[in-house]
Amino acid sequence: MYNIIGKALFLFVIISLILSGIALMASRRSLTGNVYLAGFFANVLDSFYLPLRHLFLKFSDTRILDKWMASLKNKAYKSAFAKTKKRIILAPHCMRSIDCPAYSTQTGIQCKSCGKCVFTQLKKDAEKYGYRLFIVTGSSFVKNILKMEAADGVLMIACDYEINKVMRALKGKNVVSYGIPMERDGCFGTEVNYEKVLSVFEAFKS
Repeated sequence: MYNIIGKALFLFVIISLILSGIALMASRRSLTGNVYLAGFFANVLDSFYLPLRHLFLKFSDTRILDKWMASLKNKAYKSAFAKTKKRIILAPHCMRSIDCPAYSTQTGIQCKSCGKCVFTQLKKDAEKYGYRLFIVTGSSFVKNILKMEAADGVLMIACDYEINKVMRALKGKNVVSYGIPMERDGCFGTEVNYEKVLSVFEAFKS
């Protein structure tokens, strides 16, 4: 009996390693091209995220893993996101001006369109393309926002770690997510390539 269990566990470990390896290769390829079965491989990486993150932490850089996974999920969710009707856009407060006059509420920073940072323009363009903008100070705000805003599509501007984290959190919530990675991340003075933002708006224009 124990011999059978041992063999079954060994087989499970081998299959898991093989699937994880193939999924990692697929996620890396997603940075430069299309990936067949992107959704399946994204689910594989989600299932083994913690041990994979530990390995990348020890031998490489966890930011690489999150970058690959966020890219792979964008490939997997692209067609579904295009079908969404009510969308919101989540952006990090660290992109705002250091002397931003806006105040914070339970749904994030309330932009005053003062013209001191990118959010003045982003707010206008978001409304133009049918998104409601939320400027958040952390991924914990997402749950509150979705309770108050019945959205079926969430577009995120964030670092790869936060994009991947929110995508995993929204999995199975009847909400489709898509991410735009920032060019420079950190705690303040972060930047996004605004041309990429506009190209995503155009790509999913209703």
